[in-house]
Amino acid sequence: MDEHDLIRAAKRGDVESFNSLVLLYQDLAFTVAYRIMSESDAAADATQEAFISAFRKLHQFRGERFKSWLMRIVTNACYDELRRRQRRPASSLEALHEVTVQPNSPLCDPPENPEHATQRSELNTAIQDCIRALPDDQRVIEVLADVEGYAYQEIVEITGIPLGTVKSRLSRARGRLRDCLQAVRELLPIEYRLMDK
Repeated sequence: MDEHDLIRAAKRGDVESFNSLVLLYQDLAFTVAYRIMSESDAAADATQEAFISAFRKLHQFRGERFKSWLMRIVTNACYDELRRRQRRPASSLEALHEVTVQPNSPLCDPPENPEHATQRSELNTAIQDCIRALPDDQRVIEVLADVEGYAYQEIVEITGIPLGTVKSRLSRARGRLRDCLQAVRELLPIEYRLMDK
C-alpha cells in the first residue's frame, strides 16, 4: 500500500496501517525531536507522544501533506515538553550514552586521521551546544530549516507560524549561532570564520 492507502485504512481504524506509517516516519520524527530537545530520552518521549496524538487526531487529517502534518505534531510535543521543563526544571539522573559504531562495522567510514576526528567531534559538540543555547522558538525553526532542510513553506505548515515570523526567527537564530560559534572559530573551516576587524 502507498502512503495514501495507509492513511485511509488507518482512518478507518486499521492499527496495522497506522503502524506502517509510524515505521515510515519514526526516524525522521525522532531526529527532529532530538535536534530540538538535545536529549535522546526526551526526544523519544516527545516522538512517542506525537505518534499517540497523531493516532488520536487522524480523523482531523484532511489530505494535506502527511509528513508536514506529522512534523507539526512532533514540534508541538517538543514545545509542550520544553514548557513543562520551564515550569518544573529537573536534573537528569542518568548520563546520556552515544551509540558508537565498531571500527570493523560495514557502516563505518574508512579510518580518519585522529586529529581530524577529534576536531570534527569538537565542532559537532560546539554546534549542538550553540543550538541548545538558542531560545526555544528560534531553536525549532533553526532545526527545521538548517538541520532538517525544510523549505520556508514547509516550516510554516509544520509550525503554524506565519512566513514572516519564520524568516525573522531563522535570521535571529543564525545570527546567534554565528556569534556563538566564533568562540570556537579555530574549529570552523576557514571559509566560515569571521575575520577580526
